[in-house]
Amino acid sequence: MAGRRPKTRRKQHADPQGIFEGNSRGFGFVKTAEGEFFVPASKTNGAFDGDLVQIARISSKDKKNAKKRRQGPSSATKASSQRAEARVVRVMERAHSTLVGRYEVAGPFGIVVPDDTRITHDIFTLRRESPDVPDGAIVKVRITEYPTRKTSATGIVEEVLGDESISALTDERIIAKHALETEFSKASLDEARGSSLDVAGALAQGYRDIRQRFVFTIDPADAKDFDDAISLDEIDVDAMDFAPIAGVEFSSTNAAIFLDGHELCDVEHIGPKLKGQRIWRYGVHIADVSYYVPWASSIDLDARRRATSVYLAARVIPMLPEELSNDLCSLRPDEDRLCFTCDMYVTDSAELVAYDIYPAIMRSDARLSYDDALSMIKGDIANADAFNAREATKTDEASFSPELFRHLISRLQHASKLAKARERYRMSQGGIEFSTKEAKVFLDDDGNVSGIVVREKNDATELIEEAMVFANEVVASHLFERHWPCIYRDHEKPAQDALSEVVAVLQEFPWFKKALADGVLCGNPHAIQDVLDECEGRVEFEMITMLFLRAMMRAVYLPQNVGHYGLGLKAYCHFTSPIRRYPDLVVHRMLKAQLLKRPEKFDQEVNSLKWIAEHSSEMERIAEAASQDSQKVRIVQYMEQFVGQTFDAVVSGVANYGLYVRLDNCAEGLVPVRSLGDEYFIFDPVRYVLRGSDTQKTFRLGQSIHVKLVEADMQSARLNFVLA
Repeated sequence: MAGRRPKTRRKQHADPQGIFEGNSRGFGFVKTAEGEFFVPASKTNGAFDGDLVQIARISSKDKKNAKKRRQGPSSATKASSQRAEARVVRVMERAHSTLVGRYEVAGPFGIVVPDDTRITHDIFTLRRESPDVPDGAIVKVRITEYPTRKTSATGIVEEVLGDESISALTDERIIAKHALETEFSKASLDEARGSSLDVAGALAQGYRDIRQRFVFTIDPADAKDFDDAISLDEIDVDAMDFAPIAGVEFSSTNAAIFLDGHELCDVEHIGPKLKGQRIWRYGVHIADVSYYVPWASSIDLDARRRATSVYLAARVIPMLPEELSNDLCSLRPDEDRLCFTCDMYVTDSAELVAYDIYPAIMRSDARLSYDDALSMIKGDIANADAFNAREATKTDEASFSPELFRHLISRLQHASKLAKARERYRMSQGGIEFSTKEAKVFLDDDGNVSGIVVREKNDATELIEEAMVFANEVVASHLFERHWPCIYRDHEKPAQDALSEVVAVLQEFPWFKKALADGVLCGNPHAIQDVLDECEGRVEFEMITMLFLRAMMRAVYLPQNVGHYGLGLKAYCHFTSPIRRYPDLVVHRMLKAQLLKRPEKFDQEVNSLKWIAEHSSEMERIAEAASQDSQKVRIVQYMEQFVGQTFDAVVSGVANYGLYVRLDNCAEGLVPVRSLGDEYFIFDPVRYVLRGSDTQKTFRLGQSIHVKLVEADMQSARLNFVLA
């Protein structure tokens, strides 16, 4: 008919995608760009926790039918009432190819019940394929078929890890659970054993000899590999008559724009700025792993797959063979070592006026623990005799001459001042400082936990952290300004949706003003820091810190520079730990190619940067999860002796099924909602609150409460509490 517009087919929007977060009760949640969705247990379509899934909204008609089928107010019903519901259309990418669990004999089948309670699907295996596996054994199973609406998951037993008497997450089970590599290839080990230090060869390649400089390391007392060292020397600028230092690039302004693309700024322009000022050469010296691990070598292939060392409570799974990590690449005192040096020339206020980056040969003069360094910085130990007398009582004896001790004291104390100045600078540029604690368990000779130490920031740890951050910034900016390939450590600002959830809670407090709300909503780091400063000392400080930490994006590796939001830096990379992180090794190779010459396979490595960055980010997440699992089970083991005792705790998580609480020693556990009282508790996921329907009794994130430990379950690695 004339005048009628032809029908056009509307383009369908793609179903949203996200990571499925499973729950032990069978249901789950999926966070997508369109918001967070609740997935009923009957609609998971065989998805496992961690899978990338595609979902579709459940229509109102389907919801009504489902509601009729429900019997009673289940916890899943409570949770779903707060979010839109969806069903899993299909699993796009599986997070698990293997699982660890308990083997149960059932006729012709061996059924593996996964350790991870968030995975509620048992894996069926054929008994005839593994007839010798005993009932109750802990096994690793490879999944051959994933579950569907009509079929169960099937698999093949790959390895028997032990019997069910071993605790739920011993290191062997953790290694199997996260599919960690523990053995190096024979070719890799042969290469490592064949490696040697060649000082003359390194000098011929362009390495500088800095063995005359006073250099020292600061690490945890139990560290076995030392991949970073520092030095600090005063430079006599007046005696130099402002002549340029060979290879050093100067800036006439400050660290915010110290790289302007020029090879050397006008010396006459710098002169008035530096005249009469004290200038310090602040050196960061990093183990030169790239000398021993060229691209595509056997060691490199092993290291590239691992991407990171993994730190478990009772062992370390290194990225490199020990011949390198604990020997040739370790900056041990009184031994010649190859390194990559980044010298930052700074004023007394830590303003950067020049820098110099180069490969070198160094010799460490002293190895300090963090406790040693802290004692010296604070002046708790007055002289070398007193220090040596104290150290002589320890197993790892240290001995310093009076001259060496004086060098250490003066440099440590001034380096500490520079670190504080650098932190103030970063904060002025938008860096955010969170107050966090970290627990480390200590084991006796029998592998039992002898104690838990809570590590907090102090002057010694700050000294090293700021020095490493400084060098990482300088190296990233150096490569970025030259448009040179690099893997950056990028951290984007939080999503506005995540920040709006924080603001919804903050608005409950009278001190929180609209001006702060506007700044927080747009992700202004100064506004976030102002909020943290404003609430410090208040009862809500713990809660607000947790909320902001949860809102933060995760830092990742990328071949593009987007800056580091949390540190307040425009360019940042990882340069300072190539023994334990593969991206640092890549950065060293890129630097060496830019400063010396491109290797034969340089283009091949550059073309792999995107994959390496993505893989390293993923392996970092796996390593962190394994480390947390290992610490967690050891903490549960330690807490067994305190069952029945009461503790002060902080609510570290709120869910519809209960409260997660954290003790002062960082042990965490669950207070089930059923133990809070006979009344019905309503869960508010926006404000992280559980509120009693009758008494209005309220529990919220960050709240201080008293709890009683009622169970330390080694099989599930869980602590269970009730209110005291």
